[in-house]
Amino acid sequence: MHPINDKRTCCGCEACAAICPKQCIRMEEDDEGFRYPVTDPSVCIDCGLCERICPEQQPAAARTPMECYAARARDAETCASSSSGGIFPLLAAETIRAGGVVFGAAFTPEGEVVHRKATTLEEIRPLTKSKYVQSRLDGCYNEVAALLREGRRVLFTGTPCQIAGLYAFLRGRHSELLLTAECLCHGAPSPGLWRRYLREIGSGRRILRIDFRDKSRGGWRDYALTLHTEDGIRSLPARKDPYMQGFLRELTLRPSCYACPFKLGRSGSDLTLCDLWNVAEAAPAFDDNRGVSLVLANSAAGAERFRALDTEHAALRYDGHVRARNGGFSEQVAAHPLREAFFRELARTNSVVALLRRTIRPTLWQRLRRRFRKRFTPDPHNP
Repeated sequence: MHPINDKRTCCGCEACAAICPKQCIRMEEDDEGFRYPVTDPSVCIDCGLCERICPEQQPAAARTPMECYAARARDAETCASSSSGGIFPLLAAETIRAGGVVFGAAFTPEGEVVHRKATTLEEIRPLTKSKYVQSRLDGCYNEVAALLREGRRVLFTGTPCQIAGLYAFLRGRHSELLLTAECLCHGAPSPGLWRRYLREIGSGRRILRIDFRDKSRGGWRDYALTLHTEDGIRSLPARKDPYMQGFLRELTLRPSCYACPFKLGRSGSDLTLCDLWNVAEAAPAFDDNRGVSLVLANSAAGAERFRALDTEHAALRYDGHVRARNGGFSEQVAAHPLREAFFRELARTNSVVALLRRTIRPTLWQRLRRRFRKRFTPDPHNP
């Protein structure tokens, strides 16, 4: 029987539920709003398959990327409508034009985040841009396996743990038809928390569009979380939005994210896509606040597919210079000191917004230190 995994290590990749021959494992949310596998003992046949394919039980070694690039779509509109440099929509369009299928995260009409497939160019758009919520996979692994058996090309995108879960589910039975691209993951915030936050800031109004990385006002660096509803627009820069600050300050992440075993190429992904936040030093020619991606090609297939895209790009050395200022490279991060207290209070609070603001408010010492750094640290963008 598959046990309820240790919540400190279970990544929620859903591979165990997808592989179960009796479908006796379901994913249920806990009090923190994260989904974990729960087994129905009356149906389980103790085959042990769920435990054998669990990616946490198959740790991989870190890999150094074969190639490293600063890059963005040559088409200005594609870049502007993407969180960073617009590499994913180019990969997705190339896959669909070749008769393939693309998997990625999208919003439901209620604002939940789920993985879904795209088979047309029009269906790519909902999969673009970052979603800072752990997505539900809802049977995607089985769909990927079926498409590969049919001889279809597949591009699967997700977090490192979701990529590792897919490979574990396929058990080596994948081919050159599959290309995987992971985001460089800072960590996965609680879907339950996001649901309550969205309900509160949206005041029950019908949601038209959600954009975690709105570049239309402050550009790429000072992006905003923007919510479009039938009654108007609510937009706050990430540095002021309580939900985004809780995410960026390691307050609202899944327990396993604080010591992730799938980063640094361990997921097996062909490509890693992320923001090149240190662009001013690593690739100054791209430093114009429109957005630029850091692309890591972890396999020959990944390098070949990237080089075939219509991009502006420059080869970089994979060193501390390109990794600077991007927390997604950190395998272990310290949880916010008030994380446990925050989630205990979450169950009984009437206002998620107020709770987030109280919890993330910096101490007097932190505010003074930040003011000192701002005054005496030179800004490369405002010399």
